Amino acid sequence: MKWLFFLATVLLCGCSPAEPKHSYMPEAIQAHDRCHLCGMVIQQHPGPKGELLMSDGLVPKFCSTRDMFSFALQPENQRRIKAMYVHDAGRTDWEHPDDSAFIDASQAWYVYGSRRKGAMGPSLAPFSNREAAEAFAASWGGKVLSYQEVNLSLLEGAH
Repeated sequence: MKWLFFLATVLLCGCSPAEPKHSYMPEAIQAHDRCHLCGMVIQQHPGPKGELLMSDGLVPKFCSTRDMFSFALQPENQRRIKAMYVHDAGRTDWEHPDDSAFIDASQAWYVYGSRRKGAMGPSLAPFSNREAAEAFAASWGGKVLSYQEVNLSLLEGAH
């Protein structure tokens, strides 16, 4: 009987909810924050922005989702990233994104190649759901991509 109690306890403990992937909350982008990749003042440019949490505690911020991915997809940076956040373009103004609209970049859907330009020209417009991304693409053009489909080849082909 004790053996069954022990087994039931182990099984119940093993079924507890998983720990969250990370508990980091994105930082607000301040008026003088500069893009970690290109050095431009972030808030002086339109379009969704991004930020990362690195394993050493650094929080690089980016003037565009394209710059963020260009940095994040480099092999030497990939393993150091603990969290990635982007503005949900479906919940915030394109010209002046609100930091309360940050979402987990790995859960977002992206529209690439639209007529809406970000700080560095072509932008990856992030959305919290596929339907919003498809509606944006229908209005502004572009292709809807999952997070897994964003890669350096895609970004290098944009000019």
